[in-house]
Amino acid sequence: MIVLGLTGSMAMGKSTTAAMFRARGLPVHDSDRTVHRLYRGAAVEPIEAAFPGVTEDGEVDRRKLGAALAGDFTRLKRLEAIVHPLVRAETVRFAEAAAQKNARAILLDIPLLFETGAQKWMDVVIVVSTTPEIQRQRVLARRGMTEELFAKLLARQIPDAQKRLGAHFVIDTGHGLEAAERDVGAILKTVATMG
Repeated sequence: MIVLGLTGSMAMGKSTTAAMFRARGLPVHDSDRTVHRLYRGAAVEPIEAAFPGVTEDGEVDRRKLGAALAGDFTRLKRLEAIVHPLVRAETVRFAEAAAQKNARAILLDIPLLFETGAQKWMDVVIVVSTTPEIQRQRVLARRGMTEELFAKLLARQIPDAQKRLGAHFVIDTGHGLEAAERDVGAILKTVATMG
């Protein structure tokens, strides 16, 4: 089974691109969705133990958690040490289930693919990208986003140019949905010839 890793910095169009792969029948595992589920399940107890007062009604309150982290890198690392292994375990279960169904390939949508070193386990790495100008427009159009918050979030991620260097394929979403769809189709054709 061929494992494709999909990543990209914020507002590059990664979720939209993942949906294009899913629409073409590829099993897709979404790490962000997994985190949301874990915040209502297995991650609740260990997160509450590490950051008392951040849960409510049996789930992690993201606003309270954000306030508890308050941009503190050490606290963020502690949270990641709780969440990342849980996400990895879910990803492994997804891959095993897909293998049992004889899936030819799967796509793992991992926002922090390079940051967590997950590229080592991918057969193919796909980076979703666009220009810094388009990224900035998209990010600042989000509700509650500020220049300061954008700068902080961007500083936590590996630069887009560096991600591109580590990619087998780059999908540039700055050229519109049709162009991205064509890129997805071309990648799947290439993947079909592999292994």
